[in-house]
Amino acid sequence: MQSGIYMYTDDSKGVSNGAGFFILLGLWLGGFFLGALLTVPVWLLMGKGSILDMATRMSDPENVNALRVIQVVTTFCAFFLPAYFTAFILNRKPLKLLGFNKNINSRQALLALLIIFCGALTAGMLGQLNEMIPVSKSLEAVFRKLEDQYAAQVEAITNMKTFGDYLVSLVMIALLPAVFEETFFRGGMQNLLNKSLHSHWMAIIITSIIFSLIHFSYYGFLARVCLGIVLGLLFYYSQNLWLSILAHCFNNAFAVTQMYVLLRQGKSVAEAMNDKLPMWWGLIAIVALYALFIVFKKVSANRLNDLNFEN
Repeated sequence: MQSGIYMYTDDSKGVSNGAGFFILLGLWLGGFFLGALLTVPVWLLMGKGSILDMATRMSDPENVNALRVIQVVTTFCAFFLPAYFTAFILNRKPLKLLGFNKNINSRQALLALLIIFCGALTAGMLGQLNEMIPVSKSLEAVFRKLEDQYAAQVEAITNMKTFGDYLVSLVMIALLPAVFEETFFRGGMQNLLNKSLHSHWMAIIITSIIFSLIHFSYYGFLARVCLGIVLGLLFYYSQNLWLSILAHCFNNAFAVTQMYVLLRQGKSVAEAMNDKLPMWWGLIAIVALYALFIVFKKVSANRLNDLNFEN
């Protein structure tokens, strides 16, 4: 049996996968607009004053909870809702179409965690290579400004002074974004592209590039493409979105935990976000990734064969 996440076709409503892809993109744009609109009532309901000074006051430490809620709401509207409603338009069982499958075994979960850990090491190496690519001084100034803005946003959202703040950050920054983004990129976009292009590699690479681009980070571009490919392969071989969500959540949670520990030690946010490692770690991680995916593919194929036999 060929591996892939594309088993659920019996409940199709007759809309083509190519049309579904463009529906997804249209709903994506609508979701961004809806999320932007909802930031205003969230800000007002949380008692943060006038919307006229919202942009300037949003990064204040006292407004961190409002900022976190706004982040969750906008991400939910931009990613989860478009994917779900696209799947609903295409299929009578939208959650199944998106890959929400309960059938996971412990070996798959453990391998997924090991794979994303090695993927993060590889991404770190690629991040350093990204820094070495020469660009003009004007472009470098633009890229550095974007990185500074991203660091400021992370600093505002995390703001972890207590263990309770750390737990809230795990939910707001690690868990929920993993669910929403994986639903959209792997369950939605990669799924539809694979069916339309009949090439899982093309679907994974295109989705990973878009996944990286939406973060607006030049110096993190290659690293996020790498992580997108790793998450895409986990999804493709397992036919189960929960495994890519688990891996994505683990990657985010590791970063949040590292930041919390370093901030408690008196480090700055910039120092806490610095994930540079020796290049040879990345080279070893690539070899480990290859070996782990061989095992993961075999374990997942056996799992799918067992499920098909039971059905």
